[in-house]
Amino acid sequence: MDLNDTPEQAAYRERVRGWLAEHASEAPRENLPEEEVVPARRAWQRRLAEAGLAAVTWPKEFGGQGLGPIEQVIIGQEFSDAGVPGILDVIGVGMLGPTIMAHGSDEQKSRYLGPMLHADEVWCQLFSEPAAGSDLAAVQARARQQDDGSWRLSGQKVWTTNAQFSAYGLLLARTDADVPKHKGLTMFIVPMDAEGVTIRGLRQISGEAEFNEVFFDDVRLDPDATVGGVGAGWGTALTTLMFERLTIGSGVEGLGYRPERFAEAIASDPHAAHDREVRRRLGEVGSELLSIRFAGYRLLSQLQSGSIPGPEAGLAKITTVAAAIEAADLVTDVLGPDALSEDDQFAYITSFLPGLKSAGGTEEILRNTIGERVLGLPPEPRLDKGIPFSELRAREREAIS
Repeated sequence: MDLNDTPEQAAYRERVRGWLAEHASEAPRENLPEEEVVPARRAWQRRLAEAGLAAVTWPKEFGGQGLGPIEQVIIGQEFSDAGVPGILDVIGVGMLGPTIMAHGSDEQKSRYLGPMLHADEVWCQLFSEPAAGSDLAAVQARARQQDDGSWRLSGQKVWTTNAQFSAYGLLLARTDADVPKHKGLTMFIVPMDAEGVTIRGLRQISGEAEFNEVFFDDVRLDPDATVGGVGAGWGTALTTLMFERLTIGSGVEGLGYRPERFAEAIASDPHAAHDREVRRRLGEVGSELLSIRFAGYRLLSQLQSGSIPGPEAGLAKITTVAAAIEAADLVTDVLGPDALSEDDQFAYITSFLPGLKSAGGTEEILRNTIGERVLGLPPEPRLDKGIPFSELRAREREAIS
């Protein structure tokens, strides 16, 4: 193990290890038929929740253990060593649950957090749109309040993970187009089986359809569907994004892309193992992945002491994904077509990883954020500052002409 456990943490690790020794056989096996995967993962998350291993950093009042991020990492390490999966609803438990805790009403916390924790209700994140991906404040999905206090929602979202089996989604919509784009937004809880919701899978090069486009055609939402207050959606969304980038880029386990994983594959080829250029390239990407691991330890120490994660988590995400892509490309270069066979792990990694460059904010946007908020570099010019959203398109057309 990489963490230098305190006696308390070492004891906790032994408890997790002991539970896994007794219950790992209950985990979903690999290569299940597609229709059995989600039910099996639901049941496994429910079992983890009952054992107190599904959301250890959640407060006890919401079903968690009230522990710190290091205990969460210990669970991840032990699960990895045991070869068992974690929870199914990483998006809900890791990102949307904390958002509801921070901004939701008492009724929302009571109603949604328990079923989310036990995977009775899986959640999805409805943020990105065809014309508003990294520029999240440019969302055009509209929600209009009716005389009875309810809302009518229309628009489209895209790249939505798990929408096909989610019960609810947390959605960012525009509720006021006559103010600057960051101010006229509101967050909503949306039932995914509501009338007017249409979900269509997006087939990837890997053959999977992990993402979806979702259409909303005059969907009625209850008056109490808002989270964080009307017009306060941008601040609520920042909470979600903070936890999203922390989930993707905390760096301690590097999303499972550890240097030795790639080194083992290259070492299986006797010629590549002694090739100076191959070893140089592996050394470079291995150093990047190792640096992220230790940067993750530093972040864990900060979080453990009560600090709030900042934009630097985005740097870990950028480096992890870029280095893992380079490492997967190197393995493919070494192994050739064999690396892309259906039963080889690198076939999936090679086709899946590039999509992570956009997940949680594109690499370009995150680099801008790090440059401005971490390094203190001058911000890029903004032509939309202080302009009502309803006037932006006209201003853009004027600028082009």
